[in-house]
Amino acid sequence: MNQNTLIRNNVNVTGKGTKAMIFAPGFGCDQNMWRLVAPAFEEYYRVILFDYVGSGKSDYSAYSPNRYKDLDGYAQDVLDICDALELKEAIFVGHSVGSMIGILASIQEPERFERLIMLGPSACYLNDPPHYSGGFEKEDLEALIGMMDMNYIGWANYLSQIVMKNEDRPELSQELEESFCSTDPTVAKQFAKATFFSDNREELKQVTVPSLILQCSNDSLAPIEVGRYLHRALPESTFRLMDATGHCPHMSHPEESIRLIYDYLAAVEKGSISNG
Repeated sequence: MNQNTLIRNNVNVTGKGTKAMIFAPGFGCDQNMWRLVAPAFEEYYRVILFDYVGSGKSDYSAYSPNRYKDLDGYAQDVLDICDALELKEAIFVGHSVGSMIGILASIQEPERFERLIMLGPSACYLNDPPHYSGGFEKEDLEALIGMMDMNYIGWANYLSQIVMKNEDRPELSQELEESFCSTDPTVAKQFAKATFFSDNREELKQVTVPSLILQCSNDSLAPIEVGRYLHRALPESTFRLMDATGHCPHMSHPEESIRLIYDYLAAVEKGSISNG
């Protein structure tokens, strides 16, 4: 077991089961964001939580601008964790860009993963008319990245509210804002570029691991069209439109998130999975 990897990514393992379930955070988040969902799986699974290098309690000295210039570096971290824990046929649960990181890892070493479960995934945030609507124009995203340089605190406040929605529960966007602010701004900016300017549509053709797409209602970052695009592009994918609004259902609607994941896994066990 490679202890360096486990320290680097602040890997924590809990649960009573033997089958591994890996939870990957979204951009600007650490493993703590899974605290309302992950414990619900500890009775039956080996639950694995980690932080990206540069966030949470990861080893910041391990950060390399070259390694993490794109999502492949983060995908390699996931594979390093799988290797260190000797994981095979794990269930990977990813939020937002964590979903794409899981997809890239699964293409490299598909035997590591049995299922991919994705909350609010997007293969490309940029609009590419007339065939693809990612939700953003390039100028909008460039302005968002530029805002990080001019006023990082203001950027964190602005983005957290767009991402979270659920305006009647301001404590949710407040927590997300604090998470953004706890990340090193230099690391956050490079991760933001890797996240928002990546285009992984072509890679979807290489995915062989079956998947569940959990699509939130009224999601500013990953519109419904994006979820349906992924469903069409990914073989053996199941699509579920959630009642949850915003982009962080594991924080805003944890009960629904847990239920839909369990429903999917139960259907897999019975062999009655549907691709609706």
